[in-house]
Amino acid sequence: MMQSRLSAFLISAALAATGLLGTASWASAQIVIPTNRNALVQQNELQQLQNRLQRQQYQQQQQIYRELDRPTARQPQPDVPVYDKTCRMEAVGNTISRVCR
Repeated sequence: MMQSRLSAFLISAALAATGLLGTASWASAQIVIPTNRNALVQQNELQQLQNRLQRQQYQQQQQIYRELDRPTARQPQPDVPVYDKTCRMEAVGNTISRVCR
């Protein structure tokens, strides 16, 4: 439970930082200057968190799709009484009744 809270916090922080830092796809081609090293490390960590979040979302969506595609359990046949061959139907006025012996 603690790890899921920590993960949720890190993901929230990553999403918040994404708005502040923007996407940094240019960082891989950038020349690393010692003063920018911490920023580059932070950008890499942010990218890792974003990738992890996207994987989790994808897995959750796939799980939902699997549950929707899974066939539902068949309903059992109702227990219907079966009349023997010795039963006959009698009609008296508007009423039909079965007489079994």
